[in-house]
Amino acid sequence: MHRLWIALGGLFGFAAVALSAWAAHAGPRVLDAPALATLGTAVQLLGWHAPSLVAAGLLAERRGRLAHAAAGLLAVGALLFVGALTLRALSGVSLGPAAPTGGVALMLGWGLLAAAAVRR
Repeated sequence: MHRLWIALGGLFGFAAVALSAWAAHAGPRVLDAPALATLGTAVQLLGWHAPSLVAAGLLAERRGRLAHAAAGLLAVGALLFVGALTLRALSGVSLGPAAPTGGVALMLGWGLLAAAAVRR
């Protein structure tokens, strides 16, 4: 299971770079400034959480359930938060509470990751 988190971290990193490149090159032709700023936030958050998933996966191999729970929360949180921001930036469609729910999941995931790291 830990390899799933590491692989997902790799995919998140890939997506962050690809989305960043699109936003830098094609984005200004099709998006207004607020949408580009929203997309930039989404790219940043995705890029930050790619290595966190890799770390959680590596920790989960040794620390078990708590680290797996952290990785799951980080993955779901990033998908919800980044997905909601990206959809809003590209289409103007709001997913309602998806972004704040994703944000809470990310915070919980970081907290569990810290707890898994110091737990004996």
